[in-house]
Amino acid sequence: MPNYLEFEKPIAKLEAQVAHLEADQREKSVDCSSEIQKIRDNIVQLQRKRFKNLTAWETVQVARHPDRPLVSDYINTLVKDFRELHGDRRHGDDPAIAAGFGRIGGQRVMLIGHRKGKDTRDKINCYFGCAHPEGYRKALMKMRLAEKFGLPIVCLVDTPGAYPGIGAEERGIAEAIAHNLMQMFRLRTPIVAVVIGEGGSGGALGIGIADRVALLQYSYYSVASPEACSAILWKSAAEVERAAEALQLTAPQLKKAGVIDEVLPEPLGGAHRNPQETARTIEQFIVRSLRTLGRLDIDTLLAQRHEKYARIGRVQEPPSAAAAAPVEKPSTRAKPSRKTAGKKTTKKKRSKSNAKK
Repeated sequence: MPNYLEFEKPIAKLEAQVAHLEADQREKSVDCSSEIQKIRDNIVQLQRKRFKNLTAWETVQVARHPDRPLVSDYINTLVKDFRELHGDRRHGDDPAIAAGFGRIGGQRVMLIGHRKGKDTRDKINCYFGCAHPEGYRKALMKMRLAEKFGLPIVCLVDTPGAYPGIGAEERGIAEAIAHNLMQMFRLRTPIVAVVIGEGGSGGALGIGIADRVALLQYSYYSVASPEACSAILWKSAAEVERAAEALQLTAPQLKKAGVIDEVLPEPLGGAHRNPQETARTIEQFIVRSLRTLGRLDIDTLLAQRHEKYARIGRVQEPPSAAAAAPVEKPSTRAKPSRKTAGKKTTKKKRSKSNAKK
């Protein structure tokens, strides 16, 4: 049985009934097909209704689902002849970043993605997808290699954020991410990025600058995780739902704001319900995007990449103090002329001198 999230418990009960009836049908040779079909129809209706109205926090939970396909799954499904490359030629190799040559839809590419790990030991070894500075330097080195050979770059983003440890800070995690951002704007080759799960903070942006950016339907892309936002703004981890809503991190919200280019539909219930179908959707987007970008000359490609990110963001100016202040009406009282003013002053001086005498 698959893992179920908290809001999926009604679905879990129905699927448990189906499993029980199927077991009876096998063991007791009883025909329960009509009853099973009715329950399955109810499951589909319930899933459609529930997943159509997911909150932002529930979307985050789906993006973190323990059965959700990872970069390693998509490499095995999508990429042919994958040859992984290692090391940053400075410090070492970071297992949280996977990088290598391969073919997607017949197109030779450089694939780069966050690796989270499957089992507990693998997750610890990959730092749960949180890359160190050497991971981002490795990614940039492989991107430059792709540029040298004229190959497009495909990035699969899935990280809660960059690694927050002392070692990462000592080796310059902020500088490594910032350097990647600057250099990815200058790479003279097409770049396509897909957020397949979590897109957290600078850890996601470190390999996320691209000519085309897409999000899987139940992924998220955010400046910070809901937990971090809740701790910063409300000094408590209890406001994660409120923080998730405030961050505007879901795929439809990001598409409306112009942060991403496309929302990729997921199977009913999430990508983990049908990984093969999800992989095909991602492959179609990558192939379609690379075909479109391949028609552009490099200078036009770079100009459009800069323009794409320059358009992101909206600024709402508050009313200025001058505009908000009430406008004083000019006085209708006539100002005294210079001659009249001089006469009044002279009279005052004369009256003072007479009083002294």
